[in-house]
Amino acid sequence: MNANPNAARLPSQLKTLASHLEVESQSMVELLPTFSKLDKILMGLGLLANNDSLTTRVPWWPLISVLGTYSSGKSTFINDYLGESLQATGNQAVDDMFTVICYGPSDHSRVLPGMALDADPRFPFYRMSEKIEDVAAGEGKLIGSFLHLKTCGNEKIKGKILVDSPGFDADDQRRSTLRVTDHIIDLSDLVLVMFDARHPEPGTMQDTLKHLVEETVNRPDASKFLYILNQIDTTAKEDNPEDVVSAWQRGVAQAGLTAGRFYTIFSESAANIDNNTIKERLSAKRDKDLAEIYGRIEDVEIERDYRIVSVLEGTANEIEREILPALEAALGRWRRGILLGDALIFGALAGAGVLLARTELFTLEQLLSWTDDPVTLGLSAIGLGVVFLFGHFWVRALAAKTVAKRLPTEVGQFGLNLKTAFEKNTRFFRNVFRTNPVGWGKRARNRLQDIRTEAALQFQRLNDRFTDPAGRAADTPKVMAMPSQALEPKPQAEPEPAQQVEKERPADEPQAQAS
Repeated sequence: MNANPNAARLPSQLKTLASHLEVESQSMVELLPTFSKLDKILMGLGLLANNDSLTTRVPWWPLISVLGTYSSGKSTFINDYLGESLQATGNQAVDDMFTVICYGPSDHSRVLPGMALDADPRFPFYRMSEKIEDVAAGEGKLIGSFLHLKTCGNEKIKGKILVDSPGFDADDQRRSTLRVTDHIIDLSDLVLVMFDARHPEPGTMQDTLKHLVEETVNRPDASKFLYILNQIDTTAKEDNPEDVVSAWQRGVAQAGLTAGRFYTIFSESAANIDNNTIKERLSAKRDKDLAEIYGRIEDVEIERDYRIVSVLEGTANEIEREILPALEAALGRWRRGILLGDALIFGALAGAGVLLARTELFTLEQLLSWTDDPVTLGLSAIGLGVVFLFGHFWVRALAAKTVAKRLPTEVGQFGLNLKTAFEKNTRFFRNVFRTNPVGWGKRARNRLQDIRTEAALQFQRLNDRFTDPAGRAADTPKVMAMPSQALEPKPQAEPEPAQQVEKERPADEPQAQAS
């Protein structure tokens, strides 16, 4: 198993993460011990390197990504949302890098290099250089040409991460850029996919439709994708602006998205609509759609909470339903290769004996006479055994190398290493006929079930925070707090001299009236 170069930094990174979550989301802090339990299971199976952690592969801040074609108004949308000109805009591509926007305490925006993202596990691009290197050798060291970090002092972005992507054109994209795009899509809590209303025809965005629509509609988290036709104000001069929207929806439908919510918006600052009637109609539709989009952005923290919990449940299910069957299948191919090789070795030894007998180097009587001499018999058996064992371990290593060559180094959403898990099971001291993979048994299965149970309980806690099906909260009587002076007893008047001989009666205390 490859040593993790970041192992020495892992404890301090986890401590920093816990400190961040203490301030930002207390409920997420409660999940860290459960993640630690899952890490131990993954390490035992060989799917995760020692001193590595799944927590470093999960973006803990709510993540919103804005993807789309060139000149589809992505940067303008971000500027309008933030209320300031943070991103450069234009009719042509003005930025070929992924911009990660987060809150900064200064009113002045700062641009930080891509290494700031690559080295910080709290950001979604932690160790992104390694992933780029896997698909495009030599480009991982150029992380600064793919990413940069930009700060913004606007309160709207506080507690969130916003990713502005370069214009998307699958034909012209390098494999490394597509890898970054896929990584963003997987980790985002909300994905805004924008199209240009000036070019709504399916033929002009076929590759974009394939990568950003066709490959996403069947995802289990498909609800996080919002498909937006931007710059709809450019259709104001058309005889029938609705035809443009229909053409776009047909293109999206051809990519497999036949149902769902579609949005049409434009930027008020860039709009140029002469016809007031059309302007009012488009503006009304835009205001409604923008309100819904902004609402999803504001609620992204809720999406994040559910996403983090789903990582536990999803990874547990992924291990049992996908990774372990794939690992067992690979081990089965390895065993069959060994048995076939051993049979060939045994056959070769037997054939060699027959060949020696036929060459009359040794007669049958001589061979049988060896059995009468224990020393000769023992030495012969040892010699044959050594030859067989040498051939067995050679075949064993060859079969393992052949099978491992076809196994992926990354499986699942978080890049678990199936290849190293297989290699852990094929070391020379492992039993070939072991029924379960190394690290998997009744204890590991029970621990995995405990993780599922803890995830289910956390889901219930989240539901209790945001839902109340029985309406108990509404039935709870609300008592208004009274001013402090209303709760203080009034001073009693001094009794008259004639009344002092009478038995003293306690003064009635005033009762606070609930309003």
